[in-house]
Amino acid sequence: MPQTTITVRVRYAETDQMGVVYHANYFVWFEMGRVEFLRQLGFEYKQMEIADDCHLPVIEATCRYKAPARYDELLTIETRLSAFRSSVVKFAYRLLRDSPGGKQLLAEAETTHVVVDGTMQKRPLPEKYAVPLREALR
Repeated sequence: MPQTTITVRVRYAETDQMGVVYHANYFVWFEMGRVEFLRQLGFEYKQMEIADDCHLPVIEATCRYKAPARYDELLTIETRLSAFRSSVVKFAYRLLRDSPGGKQLLAEAETTHVVVDGTMQKRPLPEKYAVPLREALR
């Protein structure tokens, strides 16, 4: 199953008073991973919206935080497809940092998206996007 890996450096603005990344910022990074995952499959989320009136709003998001991320750390986000049905797409994420003993898991997450048009009406994902997603699950 394909996986996309990207890296981000924690910016000062992403941390709280204790110097720890504010929990909601993890979801911004997961979105970055998701967009890159789709790009790796051969299409851009922006084009889905413009050319096909196809949007993927988040309808559920979960995250299990294992260890804090801190200012200026270089982090790795792994993104993969975890489930796909005609109108529902699920992505799984792992956030890691390098440590002396290897990669340290900081968080695991999943987001669920429903496929809708510009009026927020549920619709099936067009086949030109569905085919690569189905293949990504194999």
